[in-house]
Amino acid sequence: KDECLSRTYIFELYKILTFIKNKVMKKIYLSMLLVLGSTMLLNAQNVNIPDANFKAYLVGNTAINTNGDTEIQISEATAYTGTIECRNLLIKDLKGIEAFTALTDLDCAYNQLTTLDVSANTALTVLYCYNNKLTTLDVSANITLAYLLCSNNQLTTLDVSANTALTDLECSGNQLTTLDVSANTALTNLRSNNNQLTTLDVSANITLVYLLCGNNQLTTLDVSANTALEYLDC
Repeated sequence: KDECLSRTYIFELYKILTFIKNKVMKKIYLSMLLVLGSTMLLNAQNVNIPDANFKAYLVGNTAINTNGDTEIQISEATAYTGTIECRNLLIKDLKGIEAFTALTDLDCAYNQLTTLDVSANTALTVLYCYNNKLTTLDVSANITLAYLLCSNNQLTTLDVSANTALTDLECSGNQLTTLDVSANTALTNLRSNNNQLTTLDVSANITLVYLLCGNNQLTTLDVSANTALEYLDC
C-alpha cells in the first residue's frame, strides 16, 4: 500500500514538474522569439547598402543619419529631401539609393558605377552621373528631371522622351548612334558631342542657347528654327 502511494506521489510530482518545465520552456521560447523578432524588425528597418564607400558617405552625413548610429534607417532615407553628393568616392554600387524616394539632387559623378537604378527616385530634378562606366541609364520614371549630365560613360542608347522638363542635357563622350530630343522642348543646353550620331533633329528645341554636337558622323544639321542659339559647335 505504501509503495502504491509512493508511486502515485512520484507520478503526480512528475506531472507537476513537467507542467512547470513546459511553462518555463514556453517563456524561454517566447523570449527568444521576441528577441529574434526584434532583431529581424530592426534589420528590416535598415536600408541595405552593400557598397562600403557609399554607406560610409551616408552614415557620415549628419543631415541623413539624424540619429548618429552606424546604419541608415528607412525612415531617415524617406524623410530626406536634400542633395546626395557622393562624387569621386570609388563607389561601385549605388544600391540603397532607391530608399531615398524624396531625393531631389543626386551627384554620383567620377565613380565606378556600371549600373544605376533611379526608378524609385521620382522627385529627382538633378542627376549628375558623368564619368562612370554606365552602359544603360533608364530615366523614364524621372519626369521632373531638369538637369541630366551623363557624359563620359558607355551608353549606346538614351531615351529622354519622358523627360519633358529637361533644360540641360549633356551626354557627350558616349557611344550613342541616335538621340531623340523632340519631346524636350524646354532644352536650353544640349551637349551631345563625341558620340556616333548620324542625324540630329533640333527643330523642336527652339529655346536652345548652347548646342555642341561635334565629333559625330553628321552630314547635315538644320538650326534654322533655333533662333535663340548663342553658341554652336558642330
